[in-house]
Amino acid sequence: MPTRRQLLVSSLGAGATLALGTGCSSRAGSGAYDAAVGEVWHPAALNLAGDALRLELVRYATLAPSSHNTQCWKFHIEQQAIAILPDFSRRCPAVDPDDHHLFVSLGCAAENLSQAARAYGFDGNVTFDAGPQPRLRVSLAPAPVDNGSLIRAIPQRQCTRGDYDGKPLATAELEALQRAAAAEDVQLLLLTQKPQLENVLDYVIRGNSAQMADKAFVAELKAWIRFNAAEAASTGDGLYTAASGNTTAPTWLGKLLFDAFFKAGSENDKYARQMRSSAGIAVFVSAGNAPKHWVAVGRSYQRFALQATAMGIRNAMLNQPVEVSSLRPQFASYLKVGALRPDLVVRFGRGALLPKSLRRPVQTVLV
Repeated sequence: MPTRRQLLVSSLGAGATLALGTGCSSRAGSGAYDAAVGEVWHPAALNLAGDALRLELVRYATLAPSSHNTQCWKFHIEQQAIAILPDFSRRCPAVDPDDHHLFVSLGCAAENLSQAARAYGFDGNVTFDAGPQPRLRVSLAPAPVDNGSLIRAIPQRQCTRGDYDGKPLATAELEALQRAAAAEDVQLLLLTQKPQLENVLDYVIRGNSAQMADKAFVAELKAWIRFNAAEAASTGDGLYTAASGNTTAPTWLGKLLFDAFFKAGSENDKYARQMRSSAGIAVFVSAGNAPKHWVAVGRSYQRFALQATAMGIRNAMLNQPVEVSSLRPQFASYLKVGALRPDLVVRFGRGALLPKSLRRPVQTVLV
């Protein structure tokens, strides 16, 4: 019988094809994961009122994306409003030192909540308080019931970190995405020409190479990876490897394989392939550089993502050009946006869905 050491050596030798690359995932722990997916991502229950309705609105808010799926939010239910507060214990200081992504994530959650409220006959008006304890407040006022396509897309949306089909979108589809994201203080740039995508890819590769050379960044990312279904179901957060098109492994082995094979060259090759399979790049540019502007970008992006989902279009972040502080001004110069800050870089196109990321139970995010 082979020893554990022999099995480890054998596994490491096959790591390029088995671990942290595309492949089939283990079924270990899949029962708990599948059950958790059903509990998290089901469509909204109908005919709710009072506290049950407010809890359902919080659940819909938590279906928003967040950096590394940290779910960096807390919710406080009031009589006629729901407050969304940052959870700084879940911040990512290496990749997001100024909490830019954190506040973008709060904006995404607020937009989900506001959209979902319409299905129950409420207008969700979002305001932002930048005081010593910053928070968003979604006020709920009676309004006509609206069960539109963006609302129905909320439990279907995902950041699909796989290859797309490389086919361009129709002009009408691009215009629909532009309309959905429209906001007074957010500019959306849609780049669809191949030379433009290659230029953005150059910034992605430069940014990724810088991040991969940063030990703090790599350690932070590794801490948020969930290497198998059981671990993903247990924590309800983080980056489940199968949700990125990667294989699963026992946690101890996944960490070893991560250290052995998570390298700049292979990651850059992956990003090049994914960029070249995309129909285009969306860059969200805010009117200022403060939390209220980042919240606005999050709301704009979330409407973009929901509209894309409603049309069968996938999207995923490629934020390296805006996460590396030394690279961001160069990227802004390329985009010709002057002193404005490019906030999000998002690739989009059509492709297959991947397994869902999970969320923590609603009761754990209430304060």
